[in-house]
Amino acid sequence: MKFAIGICLLLSLIQSVGVCQNSKQHSFAANYKLIAHRGGVVDSLSAENSLLALEKAVNRGYWMVEVDLRLTRDGVLITNHDKNLKRSFGLDADVSSMTWEQISKLRDKRGNKILKFEEVLNYCEGKLQVMIDNKIDGNDTLLFAKVIDMLKRHHLYENALMIGTDESTDFFTGKIKLSCTRKQLEENMLKTNYLSSNYFLFSDSISESDVEWAGKYNILAVGVINSWALKSSDVMGKAKEQADKLKSTGLLYFQIDSVFDHLFSY
Repeated sequence: MKFAIGICLLLSLIQSVGVCQNSKQHSFAANYKLIAHRGGVVDSLSAENSLLALEKAVNRGYWMVEVDLRLTRDGVLITNHDKNLKRSFGLDADVSSMTWEQISKLRDKRGNKILKFEEVLNYCEGKLQVMIDNKIDGNDTLLFAKVIDMLKRHHLYENALMIGTDESTDFFTGKIKLSCTRKQLEENMLKTNYLSSNYFLFSDSISESDVEWAGKYNILAVGVINSWALKSSDVMGKAKEQADKLKSTGLLYFQIDSVFDHLFSY
């Protein structure tokens, strides 16, 4: 518990420092396509998966945003990272225990509210591509078919990516690109219905040989730099080290926390 609290405090400090960086305009190297983790540019004013975070992601030149998909008690698709609402909204209740009407009234200390998935897609259409972190338990095929339909209606389906669950993998395979490790990809290649277009390589430790291998088999490769995974007292220094290592492999796609995006600018 003490470790978890320490990580939260460290992330808050990093985000506070990032406000100064995020207030400046960086020009990302033209060949990099950046994916903003947790719904956009997150800082002391814009919360995870908030409208302001999305707006800042557009202004900063991101290619895509990663949004966290959850379901309310009455079946409304929303974007919120945590299962429980206490960290962000001070309410010790699970998303799945509350109706949309109840959730729609919540505001965090900065005035940010929870968005419907539909609202996110509506905003992103024509501005940002979408990576979905599916945090919904079970395999509700009717619900998940609705997710695919929503992506299509908002013209976001072609480039959409998903970090899936084991339970929903069978349904989504062939319908949206699913994240995999190299080991998982090599196992999937042995299946009779394998198609490279069904998957993407997703890892914080992609090597040059991994990039060459993915290119050989026409598999999209996405590197990852997330604060929560950097176990160091110098998170920014560790992030730079990881970014330099990943960039040296020839990777072009990166899912990152926005406080690290200056590592990809001119």
